[in-house]
Amino acid sequence: MGFYQVHQKSSQGGNPDAKQRAKYELYISPGLNKLLADSDAAEARYAKANPDSPPMMEGDLFSPNFEGISSFKVGACIAKGAAARCKMQLRYADAHPRPQDKPVDWTDTVTLVKNASGWRVDDIAYGGTWDFGNHGTLKGVLKDMIANAGK
Repeated sequence: MGFYQVHQKSSQGGNPDAKQRAKYELYISPGLNKLLADSDAAEARYAKANPDSPPMMEGDLFSPNFEGISSFKVGACIAKGAAARCKMQLRYADAHPRPQDKPVDWTDTVTLVKNASGWRVDDIAYGGTWDFGNHGTLKGVLKDMIANAGK
């Protein structure tokens, strides 16, 4: 899946800016692209209003794992008309592990929509079960960032 290939080459940290979003554009829906742009603008407003605070989004936005992913495998996909859901088997393994570091495996569910250009990622349901990291869905996290930027 092209989306995850681009993701592996990205910084996997925080909200993607316009330059980073351009790399994803071929693989995401127009609606998700707009939401990412809106959340990037919200992040900028938040940073301006809270100059001594950390960014609203730190770590990997596109997975529940703060450090991101190091490998992926497309699992089962179910399509209904112009929508589909695919299970993505994801793994993070530290590039320089210590003996106590174990790889982390999980499964996210990617929602795809089909338009004139083909299938595009429209949302991600995070499958990580640990306390720290993203929970719910990518769109939900983005909407929360936008709503909370003025606080």
